[in-house]
Amino acid sequence: MWTDVSRLDLVGRRRAILSYTLGMGLYALAIVALYPTFEHTTGLDKFTKDAPTVAALFGATGSLISPSGWLNVNLYANLFPLLVLLATIGYGAACLAGQDEEGTLAMVAALPIRRHRIAAEKVVAMCIQAALIVAVVTAVIALGHFFDISVSALDLWGASLGVLLLGIDFGLVAMAVGAATGSRGNAIGVASAIAAASYLVSSLAPVVTWIRPARFASLFYWSVGNKQLTVGLGVSELAVLLMTGVALASVTIAAFERLDLH
Repeated sequence: MWTDVSRLDLVGRRRAILSYTLGMGLYALAIVALYPTFEHTTGLDKFTKDAPTVAALFGATGSLISPSGWLNVNLYANLFPLLVLLATIGYGAACLAGQDEEGTLAMVAALPIRRHRIAAEKVVAMCIQAALIVAVVTAVIALGHFFDISVSALDLWGASLGVLLLGIDFGLVAMAVGAATGSRGNAIGVASAIAAASYLVSSLAPVVTWIRPARFASLFYWSVGNKQLTVGLGVSELAVLLMTGVALASVTIAAFERLDLH
């Protein structure tokens, strides 16, 4: 049985969740609906050929007018993960460190509820928020088959699962830092910095030789940066994302057990 505080976390963020979901859903619908207009515009591919490094910064590699290339450069390589990260990192930083700074978390911890249960429920609440956003947006993207976007449903949902796990993992980074330091600012700063570095490494790895070996340390590579829309989310990629999440959740729970609440 969940505590009332965990329910309130979801209820209190329902407007933000709905805003993320609606906004991203409408953007995704616009992207898939515009594809027939651009699918024969071969000049778009000139961008990746003439300025591959600059293009890679925006997640643009390979053909931009293929169905998977179109979805990747306009959604999966950048904005889709970004909005999910905004939701998960924001909640991860607020749910423990933020509530501790506000003085409300100490009251919750004073109830006859074990700390590890409180932290675990916060993790589950974050997963629910992220799953809702990703599921709705992916369902909208799946409408692309009405607009000449022929991407395998299995690969599409696999890539979206990668986005979901990416968001959860970085949300857990924020939650772990917040549980360890009690500072919402530190939680947001550290998680955002690591996410930005991870994005840059994954984006530039295909075109910058000396960065390429570092791609294996990037969660973006394991989730959306390894042609997941074309070949699907592999077992090794799924395992890395899941094990990272489990490890971070364990660190979060252990850190929260030792946090000196205000």
